[in-house]
This record gives sequence, structure tokens and C-alpha cells, in this order.
Amino acid sequence: AAGTVPRRRPPRSDMGRGLTLLLLPLALLAAPARAEGGTAAAEEVKIEVLHLPETCSPKSKKGDLLNAHYDGFLASDGSKFYCSRTQNEGHPKWFVLGVGQVIKGLDIAMMNMCPGEKRKVTIPPSLAYGQQGYAQGKIPPNATLIFEIELYAVNKGPRSVEAFNQIDKDGDKKLSELEISQYLKEEFARDGKKRHPSAHDEILADIFKKNDHDRDGFISAKEYNVYQHDEL
Repeated sequence: AAGTVPRRRPPRSDMGRGLTLLLLPLALLAAPARAEGGTAAAEEVKIEVLHLPETCSPKSKKGDLLNAHYDGFLASDGSKFYCSRTQNEGHPKWFVLGVGQVIKGLDIAMMNMCPGEKRKVTIPPSLAYGQQGYAQGKIPPNATLIFEIELYAVNKGPRSVEAFNQIDKDGDKKLSELEISQYLKEEFARDGKKRHPSAHDEILADIFKKNDHDRDGFISAKEYNVYQHDEL
């Protein structure tokens, strides 16, 4: 299912960016609408590269964790309907590419993009909000959208093999409470934020509640790798 441009400020969290995006389900870009229309196959995203760094590496791919700012405009009259710089205290947005956390057109538009690159992209209705539009986001039916995007970072995605192996210290292809507890401590030390002493236990319990589906006390590779874009 296609996602949307973020429509509200995400809830503040002291879990740390790495932890939140690594283990907990991402809900920053929830999808209220699906692209519609029978001409999707004939339509495509138009990409104009505004700036390309001399060193263009790494290039983004499906499953990568991206950090970007973007402004959204209606192609019909040029009016701006979204600006990431006015939300979340102006911080760039983090999201996983190619898994439906943004509209289909943005997932396509931001493939093979490198840090420092700027693009202007035009997205047809069939790859955005289709015939129904998105009234809450001030996007009318059958709207062609234009986004100006500046990409800051391309990281390994939160459900990648590399991320799983980083936590799986003993290499048994499942994450124990001890392994995740240790990971939490490392993340907390890395970001340096002050937390209530109970935060560690609360977050650990929440991680297992949301990921340990068979309740065996471990998070298996299958339970962890929800995006299934890599093989463990």
C-alpha cells in the first residue's frame, strides 16, 4: 500500500533515533489513501537532478534508511501543501525507502540518490493520492504533485541483515533479551540523552511485545526482518 507525506509531527520519543528506527515499527508516514486510476502503467515519475555531489556514494536502494528534507507543491497552481522544515523542530525526516512509508511516487523518485543530492520530481496522481485525493493534506482529487528533495544521509535500513547481526552477538540468528538489553545500553550511551532509570526496562518490554510474535522470549530473524528485502 502506498503511504503519504507525513501529516503531523511524530510523537516525541527519548528512545534514540537508532533504536526507534531499528526495532520498533515505523509509523511516521502512515497511509490514509491509496493511489487510484487505471493509467498507472503509462505514467511515471519525472526526475530532474538539481545538484549532484562530486562524490555520489552511497546510492539509495530499497530498504535503506534515508534522512531528507522535502517540500511538496501542487502542479496545478504551484501552491505548497507540505514543508518538512516546519515540522519536528525543523529536523529532516527519517524513513525507510521502498516499503510504503511514503507515497509510491516518492519511493520511486528517491531511488539511486546520494547524500547531498537535490532533486525536483513530478509525481502523477496514480503514484500519489489518485482519484480520491487527500483532503486533510489539502491535496485535491487527481492531483499531480511536485517535490523538491534534499537528501542528507543514506544508512543501512532498520531491518537489514547488518542491523540484525549487529545485535545478534552470539550469531544464533535470534535476538535474546540480554542481547537487546545490551544494545539499548549502547544506544543510550551513544546519543547521551538523559532518561528516567525505568526507561530501559520499559523500552525492552515494548520491543518484545511488538516483535516477539510467538512469545518464546526471542526475536527470530523472521520476526525481525519484517521488510523481507534481505536474506539472513
